Amino acid sequence: MSHPNKRTKKIIFLVDDNATNLTVAEETLSKDYRVIALSSAPKMFSALEKFTPNLILLDIEMPEISGFEAMSMLKSDEKYNKIPVIFLTGRSDVASEAVGIQLGAVDFITKPFTEAVLLTRIKTHMNIDELIQQRTEQLVKLQHGLVHVMADLVENRDGNTGGHIDRTSKYMELLINEMMKHQGYANAMKDWDLKSVISSARLHDLGKIAIPDAILNKPGKLTDEEFEIMKSHSKKGQEIIQHTIEKTGDEEFLRDAEIIAAYHHEKWNGKGYPEGLKECEIPLLARIMALVDVYDALVSERPYKKPMPHEKAVSIIIEDSGTHFDPGIVEIFASIQDDILAARDGFRIAASSIDLKANTTVGAVE
Repeated sequence: MSHPNKRTKKIIFLVDDNATNLTVAEETLSKDYRVIALSSAPKMFSALEKFTPNLILLDIEMPEISGFEAMSMLKSDEKYNKIPVIFLTGRSDVASEAVGIQLGAVDFITKPFTEAVLLTRIKTHMNIDELIQQRTEQLVKLQHGLVHVMADLVENRDGNTGGHIDRTSKYMELLINEMMKHQGYANAMKDWDLKSVISSARLHDLGKIAIPDAILNKPGKLTDEEFEIMKSHSKKGQEIIQHTIEKTGDEEFLRDAEIIAAYHHEKWNGKGYPEGLKECEIPLLARIMALVDVYDALVSERPYKKPMPHEKAVSIIIEDSGTHFDPGIVEIFASIQDDILAARDGFRIAASSIDLKANTTVGAVE
């Protein structure tokens, strides 16, 4: 059986002031892992400036800096506090283990150790790490998949806005990417997970699932009473997402979706709905969604109107800067309007291709 080369092997730091222990452990582990043997804690911290190990095997009793002291230093540093640490120790007392666990160690291996024990304990922790990563990736994939399904259910009910979710998601991605380059917004966005944010944006009209078909798919202009019912979709969407959070406990993933669904019809001047928030009272995500939502509505065909040219739509958005929209976001949107137009044209070409294939198929059947 061939072993992976050093580039693909996981890295283990082996930190022990005993040369014999270093040699035995390195020989045992080097078949499966890239082992960096270090004779003291200071040398470990120097090596950490060049490498990020997958695991640290750390002796407790060492000169200069003990294993416990080194562990405290690791856990107090954001760059290193996620690295799992297994203590190597000649101690077998409960008190030492309690201290080590309290400091954050994932396991203890008692010296002298055998090859079998050392390999088994390390592989167990490495496999746990891989399993957690796999499960996390699967969960994220499932979450994004469910968001797409929920969004598609809403869009399939709304016969007037085909493709709206895909288009607004793309426009939002382009706009956020550019905003992240600007000092005025970069700091507020530094912790954003763009993939998660864009996925959340797909649920901005989730509340429309509670709007009657007669209103949702009305081909003409809504009456004042009907419009009030339509406006309730923002609150309905927020309530549905809040209920989902309560049932699943997954607040982190859905919180952005709740914000966007609830507030993407608020206006910069405070004359929007549902709460009449103004300026920076409106969450930044909702301010971004408000702009791309209106842009897509302007340039898209509806049963009651023709699509507006891109240039005209951009002109209207610029005119509404400081009233409907955040002026800073409008400025950035205007600066990437060519990219927005290219994305819009890409959707139109794709839609035309689908229509052409559908017509060709129907003709062949007939």
